[in-house]
Amino acid sequence: MKVALFGGTGFVGSYITRELVREGFTPKVLVQSGSLSKINSPCEVVKGDIQNKNAILETMQGAEAVIYTIGIIREFPKKGVTFKELHLNGLKRCLELALKIGVKRFILMSANGVRPDGTAYQRTKWQADEALKESGLNWTIFRPSLIFGDPGGEGRPEFCTQIRDDMLSLPFPAPLFYNGLLPFNAGSFSMSPIHVKNVAEFFVKSIKLKVCEKNIFDLGGPEALTWKEIIHQIALASGKRTWKIPAPVAVIKIAASILDRFKWFPVTRDQLTMLMEGNTVSTNYFDDFSINPRKFSMENLEYLKEV
Repeated sequence: MKVALFGGTGFVGSYITRELVREGFTPKVLVQSGSLSKINSPCEVVKGDIQNKNAILETMQGAEAVIYTIGIIREFPKKGVTFKELHLNGLKRCLELALKIGVKRFILMSANGVRPDGTAYQRTKWQADEALKESGLNWTIFRPSLIFGDPGGEGRPEFCTQIRDDMLSLPFPAPLFYNGLLPFNAGSFSMSPIHVKNVAEFFVKSIKLKVCEKNIFDLGGPEALTWKEIIHQIALASGKRTWKIPAPVAVIKIAASILDRFKWFPVTRDQLTMLMEGNTVSTNYFDDFSINPRKFSMENLEYLKEV
C-alpha cells in the first residue's frame, strides 16, 4: 500500500517515513531539491514543493492514503515562509487534489492547544483542522504536545536540542519564565513530552484503524512535567551544569518584539505566549493503539550529549 507523505524530510516526517517502511507500506514523499540528502529510508521520491500542484498530484498518484506533516515553528515572511502558506494553503492544495483523484484517507499533524483566537501558529493550525474536517474526506487529526527525540543531525529543529544550544550553552542562567511581577510560580507551567518514535507509531497505526476515522487525538507522553523539570532533565542529559533564574516573560517579550525577526534570536513573542499557556493532555491513548510509551528520561535523551 502506497502512502503519500508531505513533510517527509522534516523531524517528525522522517520518523514516519521509517515507520511506514517498517510496517510494510511504500512511502511516496514530496521532496524539495535541496532536501534530497535528508531522505533516510527507501521510498519513492517526487521532486517539487508544496506550491506545485503537479508535484502534489504526482505524489498522490497510486496512493491510498495521505499524511500531511508540513509545519514550521517560526515564520520568515520576507522569504515566503509563513504559517498560512505552509500550514493552511499547502494543505488546501492537497485536499483539492485528493478529492479530484479519489484518495479518501487523509491524516494531518496539527498541534495541541490550537484555537481560532490564538497565536498565528495556533490559528493556522486550527484553520487547517477545520478545512480537513469539512473536506468530505475520511480524516484523522493528531494534536501532539511537545515532541522530543534525536533530530538525526540533518539540521531539523527539535525542542530539547534547541533548548540545549540556545539556553543552556550561553553564559547566562537558564530562564524560569513567569507571568506578573512576582516569581512565586517561575517555571511551573507544564507539558506532556512525547517521543517522536511514538508519534510516528500513532500516525502509521491510524491508517487502517476504524476508530481513528473522523477523530481527533491529543497526543502526549505518559507524564506531565513542569518547565523547571524539563530544563533540569535536558541539562543532565547534555552533561551541563547550569543554574536557573526566574525570568519575567513580559521583559523577554519586549526584547523579542525587537529581535525575533532575526533567525539568531532564540525565541519569538508567540512562542513565549504558547510556552506560558502550558501544553498538557488529559487522555493517554497508548493502550488503545498498543504502543509502548517512551518516557522523557535520561535513556531517551542520550542524543543530547555533545561529543
